[in-house]
Amino acid sequence: MKLIKLSLFVLGLATCFLSCKKDDDSDDDSTIEVRDRTEQQAEDKALLLDYLETHYYNASDFDGSNPDPKSKDIVITELKENETVPTGHRLLIQDTIMKNVTYYDTKYEIYYLDLNKNVNKTKPSPHFCDDVVTNYKGFTLDNEVFDRSDNGAFNSDLLNNIDAWQIVIPEFYTAENFTENSDGTSNYINHGVGAMFVPSGLAYYSFGSASIPSYTCIAFTFDVLQMFENDHDGDNVPSYKEDLNGDGQFTYNSAEGVFDGDDTDGNGVLDFLDADDDGDGILTIYEDIDGDGDPTNDIGKNGIPKYLDPEETEANYDVAEETETNSGI
Repeated sequence: MKLIKLSLFVLGLATCFLSCKKDDDSDDDSTIEVRDRTEQQAEDKALLLDYLETHYYNASDFDGSNPDPKSKDIVITELKENETVPTGHRLLIQDTIMKNVTYYDTKYEIYYLDLNKNVNKTKPSPHFCDDVVTNYKGFTLDNEVFDRSDNGAFNSDLLNNIDAWQIVIPEFYTAENFTENSDGTSNYINHGVGAMFVPSGLAYYSFGSASIPSYTCIAFTFDVLQMFENDHDGDNVPSYKEDLNGDGQFTYNSAEGVFDGDDTDGNGVLDFLDADDDGDGILTIYEDIDGDGDPTNDIGKNGIPKYLDPEETEANYDVAEETETNSGI
């Protein structure tokens, strides 16, 4: 599965996290020139905008009359010279949504289509660090397919995917319902459907992959089917709540040598991988003083949750018994 990066986690090892994020400082391939990210983004932006302005899609198939659209129905076609856009179609640029994000201290623009007009917005959207079930197809801007979920729905941790997925997939809602088929597959009903158009800096950048050259802009069509909230370190704090600065990413700042505010005790291990977030010797799971399964609402004398305050060392060791009982251990 080429979408997936190298495994992100060996629990508690920050060095693994750094290498898997593939920051610019890596020297894995000395033959590839590591370009300035801002300059490369300017080139990628121009390329993506040209693509969006010269390609159209079958917009009428996603105008709201279809109660259950699928990503496999998206057809993107290049507009030839002197050709007009056919009836029922629109240029991609007319309908794409632009999202501004800052990654690796660089301002990026990423573009996506949100195509299911009837999606149930009361259903959950994934967080950037959750598990998601998707169908997808990945292709280059010259329409070479490099990856797809041919065997049905694909389950992955968004943190193990390219950065673009962590940015775009949370903008979509999961399925309204699903049914189990006799062959073990599922039929998902009324879910998020979209396409994303990705600058190289939010994809494989200088590393490339087996079938994607370095500095290549890529695209995906996809269905967002299900999501499962992650708690990577098992401390009863969902991983998305351990993004303390709320920027939707766990990013290492190589210039300052810090994890951009998501490492409470400064021990080099991000909170979402750290079983003792404040480093007070009391595991976060035991700082759930009221025993309700949520340490985040146990506020201490300093007005912050006790599991984030090294001055608060009160513990509730009965939580261990409750956790074991509820999990059937």
